[in-house]
Amino acid sequence: MRQQPWSRWGLWSFLTTLFVIVAGTPLSAQDRPNILWLIAEDFGPELGCYGHPEVRTPNIDGLAADGVRFTHAYTTTPVCSTSRSSFMTGMYAWSIGAHNHRSHRKDGHQLPAGVRVMTDWLRDAGYYTANVRHFPKGIDFRGTGKTDWNFTYKGKPFDSDRWNDLKSHQPFYAQVNFPETHRGREWNQAHEHIDQPADPDKVEIPPYYPDHEITRKDWAQYLNTAMSLDRKIGRVLQLLDEQGLSENTIVVFLGDHGRAMVRGKQWPYESGLHIPLIIRWPQGIPAPRQYAAGTVDDALTASIDLTATTLAWAGVPRPETMQGRVFWGPDADPPRKYVFGGRDRGDETVDRIRTVRDSRFRYIRNFYPERPFTQLNRYKEFSYPVLRLMHRLHDAGKLADMNPHAARLMAPTRPREELYDLENDRWELHNLADDPAHRETLLRLRGVLEEWIEESNDQGRFPEPPEVIEYWEMQMRKGYDEKLEKLRAAEAGN
Repeated sequence: MRQQPWSRWGLWSFLTTLFVIVAGTPLSAQDRPNILWLIAEDFGPELGCYGHPEVRTPNIDGLAADGVRFTHAYTTTPVCSTSRSSFMTGMYAWSIGAHNHRSHRKDGHQLPAGVRVMTDWLRDAGYYTANVRHFPKGIDFRGTGKTDWNFTYKGKPFDSDRWNDLKSHQPFYAQVNFPETHRGREWNQAHEHIDQPADPDKVEIPPYYPDHEITRKDWAQYLNTAMSLDRKIGRVLQLLDEQGLSENTIVVFLGDHGRAMVRGKQWPYESGLHIPLIIRWPQGIPAPRQYAAGTVDDALTASIDLTATTLAWAGVPRPETMQGRVFWGPDADPPRKYVFGGRDRGDETVDRIRTVRDSRFRYIRNFYPERPFTQLNRYKEFSYPVLRLMHRLHDAGKLADMNPHAARLMAPTRPREELYDLENDRWELHNLADDPAHRETLLRLRGVLEEWIEESNDQGRFPEPPEVIEYWEMQMRKGYDEKLEKLRAAEAGN
């Protein structure tokens, strides 16, 4: 059910905005909740509270125990810029021309009429906004301040980047972006900030990776980043308590998309789209009827739904064009039957994939089936040691004997359609698209996806100009070819 312009929350938004205009000061946080998003980069639900082995995350687990843990939360795309363009607007990236990774930063591309970033809507309702980079003295880390949007934004999307501004500017919306789970310096050093690193011999690696020392060490380090992240989350939650903000601040923990691993980031499987989502409601603010502390929510939920719901918490009616749905509050929409996702160009790698899943099955449409699963992407070749390992084993004729599921990722082509039974095949290993027993499911989900492509005005139907592809090919060559050559030579020498 779409919100009516003068719903109870919409009227409240109007009245509070009017109060701001007349009085010149926002209402106190006792009247409206503060909202804090804690965003992990490149991170799936590899947490203790999600039952993942060999990872200890007591602070995030405690947040889940005090709040609601979502088991079927999904981002719309499996890479940062397109995903963030989506959840900061409440729109599918393909509907707003933001679907190609690292695009439109400097060419003046504007959001469509009626589409704005979430913080613009919140500020109109009297909220102070912050993308926190700087914490008080005594905190030994910073937020990244990441935005990473695929459109040109005119103005100032956030009022501040300092935590110390929040208490005196209530109600506030703030987000903190954490880098540990994104490959780079913080990833490489994560094990130095935790007491008990993951044991590579005990980790559970996905079955489409070769069981190799390199694989196990890389997966263990990923879990170490989760534990290092947990330390920071705990400190932020402690800071809320110390400053008396816990009683009126909604805390949301989420990932921007799935893990930075082979068949994860940039791949729209479960591994690239499934994210953790945990919400804790403050005791000092009346909770929506859908909320019950210490529970688990199995409903299909899209990251853009969190956008629409965050606005509802602030008393902002969902904009008419917004594609995200409200899942909590007096004007909550009906639960989703389907969640949609996909990818397009990532860096120099041209692709187009769309996917839909229901409560049990995932259907995938590959629009470039003539291209390999692991077509060249220099960023991933440089950053993912397991990908380089798989190439070496494949070139030596060893990968198929070691792991046929891993060898399939080296195939020169892809099926046009994929269908997976997630109840019985959580790793998406067995493609049922040609199975007569699942023909009805295939046709149903194919039809749902085709209808959604039309309804969402999917602009991925129109290829980018050749000069755009040539530009990114040149940029990635300049950035990675020499480094990759040295790295491969060093690994071959070992």
